[in-house]
Amino acid sequence: MSTDRRTFLKLSAMAGGALGIGALSPSPLSSSSTYRGLPDVPAAARSLRILILGGTGFTGPHQVAYAVARGHHVTVFNRGRSDGDLPAGVEQLTGDRNLGEVGALRGQSWDVVIDNPTTLPFWVRDAAEVLNESTGQYVFISTISTYNLQGVTEVHEGSPLHEYEGNPLAVTPGDYTGGLYGPMKVASEREAVRWYGEDRTTIIRPGLIVGPRDNSDRFTYWPVRIARGGDIIAPGDGLDSAQIIDARDLAEWTVRTVENGTTGTFNATGPRSKLTMAEQLYGIRAALTGDLDLRFHWIPAEFLQANQVRQWSEMTTWFGPRAVISDTRIERAVAAGLTFRPLAVTAAETLEWFRSEPAERQATMRAGLAPEKEAQVLAAWRASGQG
Repeated sequence: MSTDRRTFLKLSAMAGGALGIGALSPSPLSSSSTYRGLPDVPAAARSLRILILGGTGFTGPHQVAYAVARGHHVTVFNRGRSDGDLPAGVEQLTGDRNLGEVGALRGQSWDVVIDNPTTLPFWVRDAAEVLNESTGQYVFISTISTYNLQGVTEVHEGSPLHEYEGNPLAVTPGDYTGGLYGPMKVASEREAVRWYGEDRTTIIRPGLIVGPRDNSDRFTYWPVRIARGGDIIAPGDGLDSAQIIDARDLAEWTVRTVENGTTGTFNATGPRSKLTMAEQLYGIRAALTGDLDLRFHWIPAEFLQANQVRQWSEMTTWFGPRAVISDTRIERAVAAGLTFRPLAVTAAETLEWFRSEPAERQATMRAGLAPEKEAQVLAAWRASGQG
């Protein structure tokens, strides 16, 4: 699949609402909890020269901070529009990959390149033309949206979301219900392998990435909403699976994979064992301090749909009844060292970060159910005699 720069803006607009894409501008870190615990991080066995493409968005700063704490020499390459609160000693190179501006990468070498923001394959190609012979390992951060789930109703051995990563991928827009985002990531993965070879390429496919710095609010909505208390709409019967991964867990594991020279393809979401929506919401409630007066109202998917309540965007972290994408298998990543901090830590520190943001930011949630609409749907639910 080939994509030139003339179609970049069109493709970006189509991809912007898809799973995993970070189209929103990052805000500077404002909560010390974001990197809590890093002073206790042990040094790596050997120091690496790591180039991070991006590095100032959502997951990138977590990678940078952890890599520095482990004793690595870190360089970031991006457009220079956000400082990302970079630690002292981190080198910053500037260039716009939309325009093919990768000249700042010439004349240097790195042990590892971690590519965070790429969706379009020409970004991989342009960087690879410069970096192919000047790096040892290339890590591409992809997405589980690469999987073609049309007609898949359960996860089993050999189905797309089983841990065997050789399963069918979304290769054309028609194969993926989220538009072009999945197919573009597939094309980018293949471009990476074409340039670096399987023996030097690591492909990481995260699910929903959450935690401090997440400006999509796709998980943040729940800690914020639960902290507000009152009558809360919760989706379905509570038994549907929910999968998330804290950006810090993803970032730290990514750094450890390059320390170990691990290559191959991995699904990267969490937690380690099945988490239901009820367990997630009640777990968030238990993590929050204060005397909260709240009631969850578990409303069937059919009623929510009839009242125009959208899964994923309004009922965040929820893809609908028994959605197979929420049962992604992660055994290979766990075997390769992926670890998870408790849901309570992610929930509490996400809320702490959000509350440290400017008042105008806190006033505008970018996902979740608006209070007025929630009240209307709850009234309709009670009027139906079911609530």
